[in-house]
Amino acid sequence: MSTNAIPVNSIIPGRVTSVDFFRGFTMFLLLGESTLLFEHFLEMDSSIMQFFGTQLHHHEWNGLYLWDLIAPFFMFIVGVAIPFAVANRLKKGQSMKTITHHAIKRSFILLFFGWSLYFIWEGRLVFKFQNILSQLSVTYMVAFLLMNKSYKFQLILSLLLLLLIDLAYRFFPVEGFNNPWVNFENLGAWFNNKIEGVDKASEWATLNFVSTTAHTIWGALCGKLLMSSKSPTKKIQILIIAGITGLIIGYSLDLLNVTPIIKKIATSSFVFASGGWAILVLAFCYWLIDVKKSFIKGSRIFIIVGMNSIFIYMFCNIGGARVITEIINLFSKLLFSWGGEMMVKIITGLGIWAALWYICYWLYKNKVFIKI
Repeated sequence: MSTNAIPVNSIIPGRVTSVDFFRGFTMFLLLGESTLLFEHFLEMDSSIMQFFGTQLHHHEWNGLYLWDLIAPFFMFIVGVAIPFAVANRLKKGQSMKTITHHAIKRSFILLFFGWSLYFIWEGRLVFKFQNILSQLSVTYMVAFLLMNKSYKFQLILSLLLLLLIDLAYRFFPVEGFNNPWVNFENLGAWFNNKIEGVDKASEWATLNFVSTTAHTIWGALCGKLLMSSKSPTKKIQILIIAGITGLIIGYSLDLLNVTPIIKKIATSSFVFASGGWAILVLAFCYWLIDVKKSFIKGSRIFIIVGMNSIFIYMFCNIGGARVITEIINLFSKLLFSWGGEMMVKIITGLGIWAALWYICYWLYKNKVFIKI
């Protein structure tokens, strides 16, 4: 851990601001899950709010909602940041050997945090890779080790990973688990059962870390592109073409009934589609913030959250958000009960979101940046 200070009046000197904004905005949305607001949207007597509520939940199985993109976005943007972080360390005089040792240590810390959350949630030690941190421990390390390889090599390897896991699902020979796209009857379910020691484990496959490695590799490729000497226009063109290509491949595989889009087992079509959206969003953020120089001040609201992303994620998941909820809910009932139960829920949710953001702001204002 470190508490390196960055001047308050210059958040990102010499950096691509859109990268920090992308990470911060993704984390800001993740904080929203802790507020329970998304659940309350579904309870409202409004088709518009129910639509937003649906989009802010995971799809049951075959399909893609907005919320299904959040984890891929985070894994992607971690990859984007890798070349920038390495370049910054090299600029400070660190050797590649030292940087590699740091990357290995960071990978193990991510894994420790990820498994610690399972221990807290389940009361026992479970070695699975279903939450973001445990998956990142693998995908981050792979993307880092491949970073200096050619674009072609990295792209081909990421596609091979998707092909291999796709074939493994299709041709897994164990009876009862040889229905590749059926929930609880596929390779991912069988592997979950084995490592968790139960007959019917989670529908979220631990093996997802294999296919989602592509997200972080693609992120690192995009990061290198943004750092390149190409013109901003050329960078945006490449990103748009790559993003649209990902969408076409992903949705075509689904629509043609080749491979369905299923986040819970991270099918290849899901990775292509979600990766395509991630690249397009990065292209838009880069164009808006770094090229057009728009939304600079507004972006700081989200960048502040991204500056302590691992800390605030852990804080929410080890009970911090629950404590804040109890406190704010008490005051919401006291002050807004006249507006009915739904008003109390909405005010409470917004209050929780604001409180979590303020924690990030307080850390930022005091120049405390908890990194691994």
